[in-house]
Amino acid sequence: MIVVTGGAGFIGSAFVWRLNEAGVEDIVVVDRLGTSQKWKNLVNRRFIEYIHKDDFLKMIYADQVHFTCRALIHMGACSSTTERDADYLWMNNYLYSCRLCDWAVRNGIRFIYASSAATYGKGEQGFSDDDEVTKTLKPINMYGYSKQVFDLWLLKRGWERNVAGLKFFNVFGPNEYHKGEMRSVVHKAFGQIRETGKVGLFKSYRPAYPDGGQMRDFVYVKDCVEVMFWLLENPTVNGIFNLGTGRARSWNDLMAATFAAMGLPPVIEYIDMPPGLEAQYQYFTEAKMDKLKEAGCPVTFRTLEEGVADYIKNHLLKDDPYL
Repeated sequence: MIVVTGGAGFIGSAFVWRLNEAGVEDIVVVDRLGTSQKWKNLVNRRFIEYIHKDDFLKMIYADQVHFTCRALIHMGACSSTTERDADYLWMNNYLYSCRLCDWAVRNGIRFIYASSAATYGKGEQGFSDDDEVTKTLKPINMYGYSKQVFDLWLLKRGWERNVAGLKFFNVFGPNEYHKGEMRSVVHKAFGQIRETGKVGLFKSYRPAYPDGGQMRDFVYVKDCVEVMFWLLENPTVNGIFNLGTGRARSWNDLMAATFAAMGLPPVIEYIDMPPGLEAQYQYFTEAKMDKLKEAGCPVTFRTLEEGVADYIKNHLLKDDPYL
């Protein structure tokens, strides 16, 4: 059995889709559905069982998991970069991950988990996933810190065998619809353009970047789950890896691709950042991808334009936009 925590969430449900595409259905989805719409991410998917995240943790603590688990894919976390409850993030993102990883390692189970590019903070130290660099990083929000302390916990224990972590950069794609303000700008812009014919981007407050010229490493979720599937099939590949395309693109590029996929000319307005955001804003991110390539990962990433076109034409413009 393959357990996917956060299996009803964005990347988790996309990975369940990838497993289904490979004919794998012996899957246990672990999540907390609550009152959100993320249950819709499961409607098209095939799996054996759903377990609430709190109940699964109890099973782990008691070491009474009632099925044979060959891999634990841990995508479950609060992914809000604006979450202010530090105790909640510590418990939910850090301690929960520690308990699951400890159980998996003790039982010889493949453990793949989600770290985040938010661990890089403002990026002054670059975006290398070298372990020595990881030890020096200083995130600028509590979400990033909750991911960083887990990475450090792993490195301190030297638990590289059978464990792979992924520092996801700016992921976009189908099944993110429940994420509210944490949705990608592609999805937000699609709605704005349909409603008003235009889109708003934040102004730049640094002379080195024009308005809309701030840059991110945008990566399509279908490419992310290809990397995850490869790591699942290659359990001797271990460590903490960046997961981006390795090429930063501007918000203006992203909007140009979005308008093009919708068959419309770009109309962009530049708006002020909300108060307080500037102190936490990343002007540039770009994944250094050498480590994953040197490990033998064969995945070729879509261009920004290819990913946006697939997302919009094959999902957002369809009656059923879900994977």
